[in-house]
Amino acid sequence: MHPSMDIKTKRLLLLAVSCSVIGVVLGGTASWASSSMCLQDNTTTSECLTQDPVEKTLEGMSAGLVAGVGGAFGVAWNLHQKD
Repeated sequence: MHPSMDIKTKRLLLLAVSCSVIGVVLGGTASWASSSMCLQDNTTTSECLTQDPVEKTLEGMSAGLVAGVGGAFGVAWNLHQKD
């Protein structure tokens, strides 16, 4: 990081990166588990058979990324308002 960044900026970036990584991991894991359970279900639907598990996992990861960044900035905004 650039040495002239103040501590609040560094904290915000760390929060955003941390929440994004957690969101990607949780979103991808949840989507992967959902597609795996879909295939193991007793009554398999046509949607389950036609959807690519990798694509579904990537969609979950991207949704997790957006949620993580949104959450991080929401927390940062809330803390900024309290200062």
